[in-house]
Amino acid sequence: MALRDDELLRGTLDLLVLSARSSGPRHGHGIARWIHERGHEVRRVEEGTLHPALHGLERAGSLRARGGRSENDRRARFDSLTRRGGERLTEEAEGWRRLSGAIALVLESGARS
Repeated sequence: MALRDDELLRGTLDLLVLSARSSGPRHGHGIARWIHERGHEVRRVEEGTLHPALHGLERAGSLRARGGRSENDRRARFDSLTRRGGERLTEEAEGWRRLSGAIALVLESGARS
């Protein structure tokens, strides 16, 4: 059974959100847009997927939320990365690099066989 894009996204969404947050406070739509643009528009993050992740990261102490106004002058929740969130980002990013590198090696080995 093939791994679907939405399954892969769900498994990496926290890491992507933390990465988006590392460059400064952003509201939910801004986070989704940042991920979409940085990922060369391969995959869009839907609000129904994003908001539970944001709330979970806040409960875990990785994000701190505050109210504000979006660029459209709408009320919005802006999330900032906490120190704990920065540490988690560093750890998870390194783990992802190791895992994705190992997967790439296995795939390359299979292609050469």
